[in-house]
Amino acid sequence: MPASGLEAERIALFLDVDGTLLDIAPRPTSVVVPESLIASLERAEQALGGALALVSGRSIDDLDRLFAPLNLRASGVHGAEIRFAPAGAETYETAVCLPRKLWMGLTELLFDFPGTFAENKRFSFAVHYRSVPASKRRLREELERFISSHAPMNLVLIHGHSVFEIKPQGFDKGAAIERFIERPPFLGRLPIFIGDDTTDEAGFAAVIRHGGRAFSVGHERAGVSGVFPGPDSVRRWLAEFALPCHPA
Repeated sequence: MPASGLEAERIALFLDVDGTLLDIAPRPTSVVVPESLIASLERAEQALGGALALVSGRSIDDLDRLFAPLNLRASGVHGAEIRFAPAGAETYETAVCLPRKLWMGLTELLFDFPGTFAENKRFSFAVHYRSVPASKRRLREELERFISSHAPMNLVLIHGHSVFEIKPQGFDKGAAIERFIERPPFLGRLPIFIGDDTTDEAGFAAVIRHGGRAFSVGHERAGVSGVFPGPDSVRRWLAEFALPCHPA
């Protein structure tokens, strides 16, 4: 287990959301958030003295909506947004919004891919193809050509669970974790990150660089200390960790 043999006062816990805390759904808006998970997050945040942060591809506003009434420390849109203090305190933006003309060009491209849909996250554009998995290869090729045609913007294409995401270089989940652990209440603690896909690998690398532990969900990834079978097992672990009588 991530916190095995460690007291809560020594741990900084970073958690991905989709595919880690929550089961993947056909659309981001259709995920189910168990009430028990909200209670576990609240208790865990208290046990850790505040050293808990959500590190997600979703926006911080979306995280607040999902986990209401909680307003946890969080990083959104793969590190483009960061909130160092809870309870609706100021959110800092570490990136520049992508231009509207790029969004319009992307939506035009997707006319040739029925069954896909795109999310405009301001700092990144996500293209979902879960309902048409056979389109993955051709879609990737077209998106790579699309970002190549906008080379001066230094765009990159990242791949998650049945989704491609276009974002500028210069921010990721690892950089977000680095910024958290530079300041209280994370400073001086052992960082632990739990994530599930390729977009989390920068976060895994960040905690390992600082002597921490990385845990993947679903299958093993390079450098991780252990694997959770699925989000349900992460939720069970978090519930046990958050018990008032739990020693760590």
